Amino acid sequence: MLYYIYIPSISYIIYRLYKHFFPAKNIDSRGKYVLISGCDTGFGHSLAIELDNLGFNVLAGVYSVDNKETLSTKLSSRATVFKLDITNQEDIDVVFTLVKSKTSSLHALVNNAGIANGGLIDWISLATIRQVMDVNFFGHVAMTKTFLSLLLTEPNSRVVNMSSAAGYLAAAGASAYSSSKYALEAFSDCLRREMAVWNLHVSIIEPGFMRTPIIEGMSEQMQKLWSYHVVSESKERWGDDYFLDWVREGTKMATETADNPMKVITAMCHAVTSSKPQIRYRPGWQSSMFCYPLSLAPVWFVDLFIGLGQRKMALPSGVIKRKRT
Repeated sequence: MLYYIYIPSISYIIYRLYKHFFPAKNIDSRGKYVLISGCDTGFGHSLAIELDNLGFNVLAGVYSVDNKETLSTKLSSRATVFKLDITNQEDIDVVFTLVKSKTSSLHALVNNAGIANGGLIDWISLATIRQVMDVNFFGHVAMTKTFLSLLLTEPNSRVVNMSSAAGYLAAAGASAYSSSKYALEAFSDCLRREMAVWNLHVSIIEPGFMRTPIIEGMSEQMQKLWSYHVVSESKERWGDDYFLDWVREGTKMATETADNPMKVITAMCHAVTSSKPQIRYRPGWQSSMFCYPLSLAPVWFVDLFIGLGQRKMALPSGVIKRKRT
């Protein structure tokens, strides 16, 4: 039994040491175009600046027009910043025409745009779930389908999809978000295998919690959800005590374990610039050393481990009422 554990573990360590000491060469950025979605703030914003500094021709999409000028002032004259809502095919088509007027080929498409609406399935609406799926999954599929022709005109091009540790390890309170990321993971694997004959690389970025504005505003977002969007029947079923404990424990875990977001930018840059990009990147200790190993454990153990965190929380009002009857 130990043989099946030791051999893969030792092989992986040797592989990582080899990659560390003998890294693949970077590609020449001159004349290379990279299209990035979701550049308003966060990872996309930082990546656009980093790739621009490296000499790429950056094509940066922002959801809000107000953020267009902010990013443009940080980029060189090579870069182009434009409005892009990846859930709107008309927006995508306009951007395709713009990109095609500048280049006949894309080196990389970085599907970065995303939203993180949390909450138990009994708290969030079907409309919210559809919105999360539209942005985190269908929007990326639409972008990939639209720009695939420009990616296939040159060898060694690549698609980089921003997923999450939630794309392989589903936790309570992330039903919409995890579902969208699981879907994106499957799509990425299918795309990679379908396009291998074209030498189109497909990389998936799978970070855990990072110190970003999303984490900082988590508590406020959940308070708004509970106050304005959870129906009264669900509120009565779960109760304020359970909700407050859930927000406290979730916020505590996220803020105390959040890692340096530059680790994500480094991974994304490698996926764009390396001549041999990795299939999966797990930046940060959470994803690589905690979430991924846990995802390999038996399902009963994962359920038990995740359930331990809920023991500190108050019981839902409905459960207490049911015990009394």
